[in-house]
Amino acid sequence: MAQKKRLSATVDADLIAAAERATKRGEATTVSAWVNEAMRLKLEHDRRLSSARALIAEFAKEDGPISESDREDALREAKRRAIPVRGLRAGEPRRRYGK
Repeated sequence: MAQKKRLSATVDADLIAAAERATKRGEATTVSAWVNEAMRLKLEHDRRLSSARALIAEFAKEDGPISESDREDALREAKRRAIPVRGLRAGEPRRRYGK
C-alpha cells in the first residue's frame, strides 16, 4: 500500500457534498479515499495530455504544423468511423435487435 500523508486543503462545498454522498452510497470508503481517487484520475489525465502534446509536437517537427484542413479531414474521418450509440429514453422499452 502506498504511504499516506495528511493534507489540509480548501475545497468547494459542492465537491465536499458530492464526496459525502458518494461515501454514503458506498462508492468510496471515506471522503479521503474519494479525494485520493479524484487526484489519481487527474494525474492520469494530465499524463495523457502531456503524451498527446508530445506526439503532436513530434509530428509538427517532422511534417510541419497541423493545418486547419488537416484538422477538418481528421474530424471527418473520425465521424465516418464512429459507431453511433444512443441510450433509451426514460420509460422506453428495450427493443430487440432487428425488430
